[in-house]
Amino acid sequence: MKIGIIREGKIPPDKRVPFSPDQLKALAEQYSGQMTFVVEPSEVRGYADDEYRDAGIEVSEDMAQADFLFGIKEVPVKDLIPGKTYFFFSHTIKQQARNRPLLRSILDKNIRLIDYEVLRNNNGQRVVAFGRWAGIVGAYNALWTYGKKTALYDIKRASDCADLAELRKELSKIQLPPIKIVVTGSGRVGGGIKEILEALSLREVDPHEFLHFYFEEPVYAVLTSGDYNRRKVDGGFDRDEFYLYPEKYESHFLKFAEAGEVLIAGAFWNPGAPRLFSRKDIDSPDFSLSVIADISCDIGGSIPTTLRASTIPDPVYDVDRKTGEEIPAFGSQTSISVMAIDNLPCELPRESSTEFGRQLREWVIPALLVENAPILEKATIARDGDLTLEFMYLMDFVSSED
Repeated sequence: MKIGIIREGKIPPDKRVPFSPDQLKALAEQYSGQMTFVVEPSEVRGYADDEYRDAGIEVSEDMAQADFLFGIKEVPVKDLIPGKTYFFFSHTIKQQARNRPLLRSILDKNIRLIDYEVLRNNNGQRVVAFGRWAGIVGAYNALWTYGKKTALYDIKRASDCADLAELRKELSKIQLPPIKIVVTGSGRVGGGIKEILEALSLREVDPHEFLHFYFEEPVYAVLTSGDYNRRKVDGGFDRDEFYLYPEKYESHFLKFAEAGEVLIAGAFWNPGAPRLFSRKDIDSPDFSLSVIADISCDIGGSIPTTLRASTIPDPVYDVDRKTGEEIPAFGSQTSISVMAIDNLPCELPRESSTEFGRQLREWVIPALLVENAPILEKATIARDGDLTLEFMYLMDFVSSED
């Protein structure tokens, strides 16, 4: 069995990799006689080609020799090799229109697509993800954005930090006024956000205190879906019902937007769920949020001010409160500054890749040696030119007009 690590072809390029050189070396030793590895050359990834060569790993342009191909982001249609098995984040399961041609091509080329996003353990929990690192970098970038907007302090960009240790050192330069920070998301992303806020020694308060108390220090509150969604008919909330029938609910997030100044959004959003607020809400004098860090970065999703994904070189744009239109970053004191980078872990590519590789080594690599391994079967979106049973709901999406 030969496993290939493909280079990232999506623009802008992604510096992350599925496995570090040391991890591939360890895997080659652990599975000697069962697995070999080949890495496609790349000038952009966080680890240089020579680091793989020094670890004894083959570096070659010939990816057709591999049985399984591992990447990170969507593979450009022109680079897909027919008949292969691919692992990557396809961003198709929410019927993202931009990736309809990709899924069509996967079906046309008889490719087996296994999506990292749907690799789950027996309890239904995701086992392979960059969520923690998205939370870490996203929270840091929220603070960077606030510093730029207010001119209260100046810290390095996360991408200019050598590692997490240097990023944490930069946090010591931050002195916040007594602002209130709203956080959504309690999974891996939320955990990463809290790592940064706790590193600043910020006080966490509960949602009631956040709304009704005055503090002489900066504080934050982590909201659950029940804190800002309510049933339309009676104002109640049932978690199981909300996830099954989100259309029965409406948002009542505005009270938090009126109390807080910074929103760090890391919650998963179901397309059927209500949005946090509307575009017209931001023109209200009571809408106090001035910085929104949308880590989830769902265009047209839960946060209407996320007009597009931003990039690592150009991380922030502003949204005019009256028109709802994009204006240059920090172009107005009254506008809302939006940080919506969709590949945040790329700012710390080596450390985030190493953690991702550990997850793959634990959950995926052993499964490759098991015939019809359940964890891989359930994460297979397409095979033999057709969608698998669990993902048949994508049939209309694939066949509809662009």
